[in-house]
Amino acid sequence: MLSLLSLRARIEAGHLTPASALALVREAIAAREPEVGALVSLDPAPVVPGAGPLAGIAFGVKDVIDTADLPTQMGSSIYAGWRPKADAPAVARLRALGGVALAKTTTTAFAFMDPTETRNPNAPGRTPGGSSAGSAAAVAAGMLPLALGTQTGGSVIRPAAFCGAVGVKPSFRLLPTVGMKCFSWTLDTLGLFAASVADAAHALALLADRPEIERAGDRAPRIGLLVPNFCAEPEEEGLGALLRTARSVEAAGAVLHPLALPPLYAQAFGLHGTLQDFEGIRSLAWEYDHRRDALPPLLRAQLDAAGAIPAEAYDAARHVVRTARRDFRAVLGAAGVDVVLTLPAPGAAPQGYASTGDSRFNRLWTLLGVPCVTVPVPGDGPPLGVQVIAPFGEDARALAAAGFVERALAR
Repeated sequence: MLSLLSLRARIEAGHLTPASALALVREAIAAREPEVGALVSLDPAPVVPGAGPLAGIAFGVKDVIDTADLPTQMGSSIYAGWRPKADAPAVARLRALGGVALAKTTTTAFAFMDPTETRNPNAPGRTPGGSSAGSAAAVAAGMLPLALGTQTGGSVIRPAAFCGAVGVKPSFRLLPTVGMKCFSWTLDTLGLFAASVADAAHALALLADRPEIERAGDRAPRIGLLVPNFCAEPEEEGLGALLRTARSVEAAGAVLHPLALPPLYAQAFGLHGTLQDFEGIRSLAWEYDHRRDALPPLLRAQLDAAGAIPAEAYDAARHVVRTARRDFRAVLGAAGVDVVLTLPAPGAAPQGYASTGDSRFNRLWTLLGVPCVTVPVPGDGPPLGVQVIAPFGEDARALAAAGFVERALAR
């Protein structure tokens, strides 16, 4: 994979110029894109800034996020060729840092579940996941050192695990969702993909203008090992990757505790769909009312059912979720752990392209708005990963612990 930090180090040492770093990315795209299909559009002649902490770093933008010089088409024929007038703030921030918005990456239609044409670069014949399929696949294929994605259920963490990249879903609203097609204003979160935890931490620190995010140190964390009992069990290979990781981090000096969550969190988990769908039918009201037949089948059916959700059920769900969000830090404190180590997906990416996979190991954490990081687990066969989670606002802690896990697995 292309490493953001490695490219920047070579530029700063004078071994590459920003323009030649971009040329390396273009070569990688030419070599891999025909088989992967991760990109919707490519800027043929981008401006390459000569200065800035991300000068020479090309990045991809999920195609539900606005870009002024490339179409934003939402994965839907409804928006074919649509050109926003301005960049989303996150894109504008990366450009201001010297980054080059080189490509728009594929998304499932309106970031829901109807699959894209993107192929998994590290698991032939298996889904790359969704909805941020193109961003995950482009980074995992070594075509881009950085890409933006979004998560409403599990759309960053899961495809990162399926493709073998690092994915970060930051704390809710750490990054602006302005200029991003809304599905659920309570859940939508902007995230990113990179080749390593250090790359991801550096990018997030710059994007959020919070340098402390990558300065959290490398002490051995206290880790709560969680195999959730509030949803269907993981597959054998997914559980095996989690347990191998647990042994590795313990051998590296981490303190490991088995963790179980109070019943409130099972209740909250079951309410994800109520919040998502009640808001989704309202966020996509124009598309549903005027272009329903152009919506793909899974999304159309979900929105058909969403209209029956009463406001009272939505309000009750919000109350439960607010309580769970408020109490999560105390739950981890009472358990004596800094972070949670759990699964990012049931197992490896499912065979075939009819599905983007199951988000059951992601939904609760999106509901809680807490920072999550996918760390790939080395091994033979299709990619597997683990997920590191910290309390709300503790993005530095999540990334520091993920870096510890990454190093432990590399030993």
